Amino acid sequence: MIAQPFIAVENCKEEIRYYQKVFGGEVVILRQQGDTVLNADLLVEGTTIKFADIQAAKPLMKGDYVRVFLKIDEEEAFRRIYGEFAQSGTVHTEMYEAPFNGLLAIVNDRNGVCWVLSYYR
Repeated sequence: MIAQPFIAVENCKEEIRYYQKVFGGEVVILRQQGDTVLNADLLVEGTTIKFADIQAAKPLMKGDYVRVFLKIDEEEAFRRIYGEFAQSGTVHTEMYEAPFNGLLAIVNDRNGVCWVLSYYR
């Protein structure tokens, strides 16, 4: 399992550069529409910090901009973790087949921690 911060920001294109200035590292643009960067990674010392523009992440409110991105290695583990969090927490995005050939879901656990769960085939 790999846990990575997933940070939603206004103007991802600008903010990813700010975090790069703070932490150093390499920016990898993952998805953009025209001039708007929707998703990007910041690779820093063996760690990846994931960023999304609020247009892509759609946070519920300001302050809901930091989430934990959890890349899960096995589909069975993904389904188990999703089920546990969904049972006692709040589902924001139901589990679905994602365009990257895997599964994705967004759920708050019972303590209010927001998890972006992913499984890549």
